[in-house]
Amino acid sequence: MPAKHELRKYEGDEKVWVGKYRNSHNLLHWHYDCELIYVERGSIDVFCSGKNYTLSPGGSMFIQSGEIHYMKAREETYLLVFIFDESLMRETAGKMRLASPVLAHPDIIPEAYSHIRRELKEKKPFYAQAANALTRLLISDVLRYEKLTEQPTAEAGLKTLKKLLDDVEDKYYEYSFERACEFAGFSEAYFSRLFHKQMGMTFSQYLNNVRIRHAVEMLRREPQASMTELSIKTGFTTIRNFNRMFRAITGYSPRELPEGYRFEDRYGEGDESDPTLEGCTLVE
Repeated sequence: MPAKHELRKYEGDEKVWVGKYRNSHNLLHWHYDCELIYVERGSIDVFCSGKNYTLSPGGSMFIQSGEIHYMKAREETYLLVFIFDESLMRETAGKMRLASPVLAHPDIIPEAYSHIRRELKEKKPFYAQAANALTRLLISDVLRYEKLTEQPTAEAGLKTLKKLLDDVEDKYYEYSFERACEFAGFSEAYFSRLFHKQMGMTFSQYLNNVRIRHAVEMLRREPQASMTELSIKTGFTTIRNFNRMFRAITGYSPRELPEGYRFEDRYGEGDESDPTLEGCTLVE
């Protein structure tokens, strides 16, 4: 699953966005914004900070700015999501951060969600200032009851890895494992360990997902494109390998791909007001 570097655009002066989602299943991604999720119903698997977690009803996780992560609902799941500018966290927490992404005391979150959502929806005078203030209050309450640690210096290896992901997204059709190691400036052994730890998969698995996502996008634009053309444009050495990977990743052959097929939504079914979502339905 390709790791996208997402850029959040807020509507006005507010620095927070909230929404409720049903059956979240998103792409591997990262962003400078902070993200707070709370399971209202169901259960969800989350990959974050190089580890896998499972959240059940009442479970909550705080995803720091810059963390590479993804999530997938296990069943019928409703998720409350807060996304807010990293400056709100920095201004409130200073050099401190949560020792664990999983919150031990998440009971305050549903009420905070209702208050912030109401401000953003009604847009009364000074709503942005109110929403930002409520988010700072939520951060303060979370920090007050959780175990904290001092903010570590960002890993140089992780910074390099994020630059590599952006480069792969642009030049996926000509990339290889050797080129990735050369770009990162790491030995093959170290690069393999670092990539798998941070991404939860090998570089080859990741690269194939990027290529197939682009192949799906090409098929949308040019449904009559030949398999030879698609395989060459996406960097596969043979049509057989292209077809095999396409089916393994999407569940379909290129010619069987259903009309309107999506290569995983950002959050699944959610709030259509979220500017990073496409084709989603309103939950509340």
